Amino acid sequence: MTQDPNLLTVVLNWRTPDMTMEAVAATLVAMKDIAGEIVVVDNDSQDGSFAAMTAHVAQQGWSRVRVIQSGRNGGFGAGNNVGIRAGLSGGQSPHYVYVLNSDAFPAPDAISHLLTYLEATPKAGFAGSLIHGPDGDLHLTTFRFPSIASEFEGSIRFGPVSRLLRNRAVPLTTPAQAQRVDWLAGASVMMRRDVLDQIGLFDETFFLYFEETDLCLRATRAGHEVHFVPESRVAHIGSVSTGMKEWARVPDYWFDSRLHYFRKSHGAVYAGLATLAHALGGGLHRLRSRLTGRRPADPPQFLRTLMTHDAKALMRPATRPQTTRPLKGAS
Repeated sequence: MTQDPNLLTVVLNWRTPDMTMEAVAATLVAMKDIAGEIVVVDNDSQDGSFAAMTAHVAQQGWSRVRVIQSGRNGGFGAGNNVGIRAGLSGGQSPHYVYVLNSDAFPAPDAISHLLTYLEATPKAGFAGSLIHGPDGDLHLTTFRFPSIASEFEGSIRFGPVSRLLRNRAVPLTTPAQAQRVDWLAGASVMMRRDVLDQIGLFDETFFLYFEETDLCLRATRAGHEVHFVPESRVAHIGSVSTGMKEWARVPDYWFDSRLHYFRKSHGAVYAGLATLAHALGGGLHRLRSRLTGRRPADPPQFLRTLMTHDAKALMRPATRPQTTRPLKGAS
């Protein structure tokens, strides 16, 4: 068991300074008896967020909180990497790193549950919380790794196929007890710093989406497990910075991230087959929707954009992963 473990919490802000400060306030309560600090990274908001948050921290007298600038908006992974590399204020590397969304609010015991679990479970490299909405509704945050089979199952949206491939579907029913999962959504995840030293930080090729999937896969391939800890509860609003709930069409960076994940993890041939499986399932879904008079679940032009995007991208050399490592410091 680690003696006197310390923790670095990283909260990434992009144009939600008031909400970010609310998340920090909740985090300070949850870290009351835990050694460590909070680093708030403003992801180049350019809207006055940095100045507003810096002033708020000073006014509140939060000595355990620092606000820093990323210098550029490189996305979710790049912004969190800035905070992780910043480390603790004395130059010391933390034993654990906790990544929390700016629209997520940990219960008073949420962070201690994750820390206690990791301290008692050496095989677990990462541990994540049970995420729920403001009204208590569960958010799905536990998943299996994507595959060719899951691409077909997820896009065809047909009960008999989903039952046949139920053990390959990406969504995993929220477990009632702590257990191993493939990957967790990144709204509230604690990670061992020595695991990050081994596998590297977030791949900054991902602007948004699939970066936590990739990080969990790298940890798994290095022999570390990812665990879900339902005793750790975090309220989450969701999609505040990304605006995903109002998407009229899927943005290009989602297609970029999806293809980069498959190509990096399994190779170009596998990535192409995964896209074909998605297109086949999606085409059958659209045919069934037309025959039954229902509206397809995918946004307009989604399948065409997917096929065109991936066909063009797979003809180019693969993007080199931008996986950075934390600055080494005292343990």
